[in-house]
Amino acid sequence: MFQAKPLTFQLESSQVAFAASYLQGIAFDHYTALLQFDPNNPMLSNWLAFTQAFSSKFGIFDTVAEAEENLFNLQMHDNKCFTTFIVQFKWEAYKTGWNNNALQFALCHALPQ
Repeated sequence: MFQAKPLTFQLESSQVAFAASYLQGIAFDHYTALLQFDPNNPMLSNWLAFTQAFSSKFGIFDTVAEAEENLFNLQMHDNKCFTTFIVQFKWEAYKTGWNNNALQFALCHALPQ
């Protein structure tokens, strides 16, 4: 997203603010508290600090395991668009780090018989 609009997101603080606009629940409450009570906190102006802090506090602990589970559960149904399916498959596949043989097996498992 940031590379698609380089002028809009020149500053890391703009990147943080954009990402924070998608926060919900306790993560949003934490961000709001930082803005109000600790406006000079590096998490508000540094993309790496923001992503590391919020991922460790509120994010998925094991993104590889989650991607593996998502790949295992992904199924191409007869009424589903193949392009949508393959984009979802590739999105999860990139996160697993699996080699081509493992991905080929997972893809065959996900396709209708």
